[in-house]
Amino acid sequence: MQKIGKYENSAEVLKILAHPVRLGLIETMIANGPTNVTSMYEEFKMPQSTISQHLSKLKSAKIISGTRKGLEIYYEVVDDRAKSILSTLA
Repeated sequence: MQKIGKYENSAEVLKILAHPVRLGLIETMIANGPTNVTSMYEEFKMPQSTISQHLSKLKSAKIISGTRKGLEIYYEVVDDRAKSILSTLA
């Protein structure tokens, strides 16, 4: 049971990342550095609400963090496992 327990956190991260939009958002943030929602929804051609929902899931899992600059929030990847996973997939 101990062997399974040590993978619980990693499995949760993989579940959150297991969506093409979220993988794309992570890739964009890694490539561009801190990025705001406006830039993301323009790049992905999706409604802002859809992008925000995906960002919310990533933020709640502590894969990304947001920093407010004026009226905008800039998001960046803070989880090294997510960066490693993306580099493996690329």
